[in-house]
Amino acid sequence: MCSIIGYHGDRTAAPILIKCLKKMEYRGYDSVGISTQYRNTIITKKKIGTVSEVNKKMELDKLPGKIGIGHTRWATHGNVTDINAHPHTSNSGKISVVHNGIIENYIEIKNELMKMGYKFYSDTDSEVIANLLQYNFEKTTNVKLSIMNTVIKLRGQYAFITILDNKLLAVRYNSPLIIGLKDNERFIASDVFGVSAEVDNIIYLNDGSFSILNEKKIQCYGFDGHLIKYTLSNIESNILTVSKKHYQYFTLKEIFEQTESILQVDIKSINELAKIVSNIKRLYIIGSGTSYNAALIAKYLLSKFCDKIVEAIVAEEFEIFQNMNRNSALIAISQSGETADVINAVNMAVNANIHAYTILNIPTSVLAMKCNNIAKTNCGLEIGVAATKSFTSQIASIYILVGKMIHVKFIDLHYVSNLISTILKNELEIQNISKSLKNIINIYVLAKGIHYPIASECALKLKELSRIHAESMFGGELKHGAFTLIDNNTHVIVINPQDDTYDDMVISIHEIKSRGAKIIGVSNTYNKLYDYWIKIPNVRDKIIFPLVEIIPLQLLSYYLAIEKNLDPDHPKNLAKSVTVK
Repeated sequence: MCSIIGYHGDRTAAPILIKCLKKMEYRGYDSVGISTQYRNTIITKKKIGTVSEVNKKMELDKLPGKIGIGHTRWATHGNVTDINAHPHTSNSGKISVVHNGIIENYIEIKNELMKMGYKFYSDTDSEVIANLLQYNFEKTTNVKLSIMNTVIKLRGQYAFITILDNKLLAVRYNSPLIIGLKDNERFIASDVFGVSAEVDNIIYLNDGSFSILNEKKIQCYGFDGHLIKYTLSNIESNILTVSKKHYQYFTLKEIFEQTESILQVDIKSINELAKIVSNIKRLYIIGSGTSYNAALIAKYLLSKFCDKIVEAIVAEEFEIFQNMNRNSALIAISQSGETADVINAVNMAVNANIHAYTILNIPTSVLAMKCNNIAKTNCGLEIGVAATKSFTSQIASIYILVGKMIHVKFIDLHYVSNLISTILKNELEIQNISKSLKNIINIYVLAKGIHYPIASECALKLKELSRIHAESMFGGELKHGAFTLIDNNTHVIVINPQDDTYDDMVISIHEIKSRGAKIIGVSNTYNKLYDYWIKIPNVRDKIIFPLVEIIPLQLLSYYLAIEKNLDPDHPKNLAKSVTVK
């Protein structure tokens, strides 16, 4: 969720840290800070604001020293304040830490250290790491033992980088962290993209391990102290070349990229997963946010066509499902593979000796390493916080998966790509509709059957991008309570393609219109009941309507954000990868 960066090399660290933090801004944050070591002294500056704002006010990039760490914070423990911003320095001033994740037992550790005279100045859980490291280093004067004695006390999930004894240290436990290399320079980052322009090779640090780096060597150890051999990997070319091109925002670029990204799904890996789950009677499919909406589509298709017992579960709620057995399996859907709730659910399944599989975009992520099999969506790096192309790649993968299981070709990817292209050509019409809707503050999104997950995803996009309170409901559910809120100021998006849900939805539209609401119809055919019509193309097989319905709704959400002068790439209070509970 936060972004962390470390540097040890021949150049002045501060400007490099700032450059890398700017590349990781898409992850979402509220404050910025860096520490550098210069002549055996650690200098720290930090403040609320964007990287550019804080750098301008505090001249972060002017700090001296060739060892440094940086951080952009997304608040978890403690308010958004300057003192709660990272890095955090130990009482001695000789250790500085940047941290991503959650230390669940930080209050217990904090109380123990306070009894020994340590003082704390922030409300964060992260500050305990710096002081615990100081305590252990003063006891042992050994960097390796200090890390081992520190991590044995920590409970939770975390990645942190620290400056200690003229060295740069990286520690990873259930949270992403990589090491980048170029000549005599060493980088540590929570995100490959952050250092992709600076390094030649990367090391994916093992989960439950730490690394000690200086300008001459890198040593990696397990938490028990045993030496770990590491492997150098090349950076994928699609990460090196990420840019907005001619688009104003990454979000719009990624909406338009769906004509290509949908063609990149790894059919071979999906087919392998299909062979495995074909023999499993009960499936639990989990996800968070957009990925949960993809899980709902998976539930519908697998239940209808594959004679499976399927539960689609929001990942954080998975712990209440304790009846998994050897005839069950878990499928985790994720873009980043870093989402804490999803990883926790997979851990629960694995601990119960249940096989866990994943439909995933990042095959080097934490989630990939924990699952038995990976179906790769391969949609490329997604910079916009609100998921767009990753969603269509997920549901395309699900259609391929189900089709393989029942020996039916549900989806022709090139055909769908052409349909998406047709919709994107009507961008101006959707932009004009957004001008008419820009002042609304509440909206309902209605659908039935397999279209409901698209209604849910549309409501999520409206909230994320345009800050409109949007609520998705099944087509007939308004009359079971929400009708009391319907009046002449109400707007309702109705997903209404011509399939077996069409007639029932028209009945619901009549009921809504009779109470004064305005209807935005999403359909392949015009109906005079619509106050606004968002046209979608006809399709050869009606089951694939969801893949085309979502595209104009993504565009609508985007253009509503533009009309309201909002930044669609960086929605308020949101982060791209939710790596904390």
